[in-house]
Amino acid sequence: MAKRLNVGVIGCGFMGRTHSNALRRVNNFFTLEYHPVLKAICALEEESKLKAFADQWGYESYETDWHALIARDDIDQIEICTPNVTHKEIAIAAAAAGKNIICEKPMAMNVAEAEEMCAAVEKAGVPNMISFNYRRVPAISLAKQLIDEGRVGRPFHYRATYLQDWTISTDVPQGGDALWRLDAKVAGSGVTGDLLAHSIDTAEWLNGPIQRVTAKTEIFVKQRKHVETGKVEPVTIDDACMFLAVFENGSMGTFESTRYARGRKNFNTFELNGSAGSVHFDLEDPQYLDYFKYLDPKSGEKIEDHVTGWQRIHVTNFEHPYMDHWWVPGCTIGYEHTFVHGLADFLKGLETGTHTQPDFRSGWRTQKVCDAVLASAKTGQWIDIG
Repeated sequence: MAKRLNVGVIGCGFMGRTHSNALRRVNNFFTLEYHPVLKAICALEEESKLKAFADQWGYESYETDWHALIARDDIDQIEICTPNVTHKEIAIAAAAAGKNIICEKPMAMNVAEAEEMCAAVEKAGVPNMISFNYRRVPAISLAKQLIDEGRVGRPFHYRATYLQDWTISTDVPQGGDALWRLDAKVAGSGVTGDLLAHSIDTAEWLNGPIQRVTAKTEIFVKQRKHVETGKVEPVTIDDACMFLAVFENGSMGTFESTRYARGRKNFNTFELNGSAGSVHFDLEDPQYLDYFKYLDPKSGEKIEDHVTGWQRIHVTNFEHPYMDHWWVPGCTIGYEHTFVHGLADFLKGLETGTHTQPDFRSGWRTQKVCDAVLASAKTGQWIDIG
């Protein structure tokens, strides 16, 4: 018998829409004990806009104060889709109220806030998850499977890029509802927290913990008009970041992210090279995983020279991660489905009593690496993660 799970989503922007869509669709495609109910949407918006959002997505009610939402007895789960500066206070309050929590990335403004959030959910014993949705891209999940099956072998190199181009114009302001990611007081950091947090989470999931980093950041446009004050103010978020990493397994890593790569819209890639093979992924072509097979994982023998080469796997077969829940082989899925997958895994965790990853402690770990990257960029020194 289905169990109702009354959900309150805080935030009705880009992420609020992705979470709302997942809540509406998950039970259409996954057989689960829990059935989310879109109980309430909450945001600091004009009532007419908030009501329109609620009506469009099928929410039963709306709130303009997240404190009131969390205080409601008819809310079982809180999903935090708000600017980074608000995550800690909302999460701690939701944990104290005994609510399940799904929080958008980056988890917090810094690792100290992340530690407080971890302590709160661990003390309350509430289920929790950070929405690093790219783990749930089927091709990335398949890469994880191939690595765990020994098909890459001993890892030597990991390289990641996350490139965009939407802030190149000097006319783009900072701050406000739409551009808070350019305001350090609200976002905490720039591309490091917004983009590289994804890259770091994926890297550590696939290749294990990062041990040491050294980094360089750059602010290309030093001043921008602030939406809220109307004044031209210094820009203090990182427009670009590159860092070197050493993983605990001894492999070497390079990471690059920028919002100044003209022509790149959401170019999120990684490649892992090992003794037995390599894997490569590009989010702008997400239905494919590129795999280089050098050694046969069963025999340990080298593949014959005349058939050695990169192969492109079209990740749409029923045997591939998550794909047996969707269409027939050859039909692709998209960005929004990663949030459905994450929610399905979280709901399955509620059924089985298991902790769905990445949880808050995993988000804390990513935040710790982000903070080390930013600290290294200031000092120019190698920083040990610990």
